[in-house]
Parts: sequence; C-alpha cells; structure tokens
Amino acid sequence: MANVISCMLPGVEFDRAARGLLGAGERLAAQLETQHIILAAGASDTLAQQLVQHGDQVVVLTDQELDEYQPESCLALLHAACADIRADAVLLGQDAWSQELAPRLAHRLAGCSIADAQAVDVRDGRIYITRSVYGGKAVAVVRANVAPAVVWLRARAFEPESARSASAAAEHRSFGATSSSAAATKIIRRHSESESDVRLEDAAIIVSGGRGLGGPEPFDDLRQLASVMKAEIAASRAACDAGWVPPGLQVGQTGKKVAPELYVAIAISGASQHMMGITDAKVVAAINTDQDAPIFRHCQFGLVEDWKNVVGPLKKRIMDLL
Repeated sequence: MANVISCMLPGVEFDRAARGLLGAGERLAAQLETQHIILAAGASDTLAQQLVQHGDQVVVLTDQELDEYQPESCLALLHAACADIRADAVLLGQDAWSQELAPRLAHRLAGCSIADAQAVDVRDGRIYITRSVYGGKAVAVVRANVAPAVVWLRARAFEPESARSASAAAEHRSFGATSSSAAATKIIRRHSESESDVRLEDAAIIVSGGRGLGGPEPFDDLRQLASVMKAEIAASRAACDAGWVPPGLQVGQTGKKVAPELYVAIAISGASQHMMGITDAKVVAAINTDQDAPIFRHCQFGLVEDWKNVVGPLKKRIMDLL
C-alpha cells in the first residue's frame, strides 16, 4: 500500500504553515484510506515530539548532511527515504527549498510535480490539485496521472489538523550520503539580514509599498505606520528589484504568497503577478494616485490620493485611538 508523505525540511519550524501542511497530509491520507507518514529531515527532539501527534508514523532523518542545507545531498536523502516508504503523494511546504526540490524529487521518483496547490482532493481514487494560473486570473484543477504526486502547498491555504490523542511512533533513520549526492556547490560566505519575529506568510496585517513610493526613504514612513498597526512590512517586486528593501519582503508570483486579514497596498499598481501573491488576503485596502490602477479592481477599500497625504494622518489617527 502506498502512503501520503508530508516532508518537513531542515530548519522548518512548527508554525501555522507547517501545521497546515500536516493537516493537508492527514486529510489526503484519510481520503485515500492509507497512512499519513511525516518525513522530518534533521528534526530536533523537540520537533519530533510535536510531530508524533499529527501522523501515523514519523520518520526522522538523522544524516549529518542535513545539519546544513545543501540541495544535492538533501535531495538524495529525500529520494532514498521516499522511495523506501513508497507514496501516492509527497507534500512539501511553501518555502524556497521545497520549491527547489519538488520537481527534482518528482523526476527521481518517476512521478509528477505540481506547484502552488491551494486545495488537494481525491475523486474516484485520483488526486486533484487546485492552483492559480495566468497570474491569479484563473484557477486550474490538475489531475495527477502519475504517482507519486510531489506537491508544494501554498502557505495558510490549508487548515491545521487537531493533534491526535494517541501519538505515532518516531523512528530515527539514516540513509547515508551516496557519492552521487556530494554537494556540487560550496558555501563560501553567509550574509544574514534582520527579520521580524513574524513571517510574512503568518502575518495578520501587512503594509506593503511599491514603485510609486519613488525610493527607499518612504519605507521608513511605512514601517512607522506598520508599527502602530502591529503589522508587518512588505513590498512589490519593483521595489525589491530597485534595492529599496530586501528581497525577502517581496510579495507576488515570484515572491511570497500571503493571506493576512488586512493587506494595505500603498503606491502599488496591482499587476497580476503581485495580485497572485495576495489572492488569499481577506481584505485589501489600496492607496494610489492613479484611479485606473488595476489594484482598485481587486480591493475592498480604495483611496485615490498621494500616499504622503494619507500615511502620516492615518498613523496619527490610529495612535489617538490607542
């Protein structure tokens, strides 16, 4: 019998996105009437104890190569583990590593790869994936014709599953690095940038700026507004490409997919690529000087005005109410 595998990659925290991944795996396994196996690469003992309440079995890979993420060695170990376990579906989260590994893992397993899943269902014993296409302008339902289906899931698109009363067993295994998995790349230097304690994918409120701000300095004003709103700061690709803010703040098709309760788009035109990143936002509020900007066709609240005349008074008003 083939199983459903939920993959937890090195360094992944047990946050809402991870719990959503495990919830999706649990429900898919129930629909397929098979086992849900959690494959944790290099997980700590603390994480392993959390995972045992969310699957039928937890396999923790203890190989030393997983202490520091390298795509070649991680791919080789995941391939060995997934091939040994056998699966109808292999689910991964929405992070840069999962997106990098998913198609390569599918090729090695002779399966199929499907990206950015917003829903996973079973009909007549076949797995169907719902995902956005054409920059979020349409939705496609894709059938997985070849097993296993290796799918990375959109963050916060899947509800977490409640912890089980009975715990699964945690099995520690080592598959060993093969000569073919020797890293083809070498880390020469690391550069870390300060980040908020809250990931954009988990943020309840996001204040985002775009090309219309005109430079990096206005982002200081947006950060002050975000601070009083208890929000996280983000940006469009144009602002990130211009070097005004770090690339890690980019929201959109090639950036992060977010699902906040409130997304405030300031000086963002609303190109389809950006809108694809905020498809799951509950409420979108936009400020732009161009009344014909596409963002106004997608927002619940829109204001045609120069952002300079809005951000300061809005911040003051919120502070007065606190």
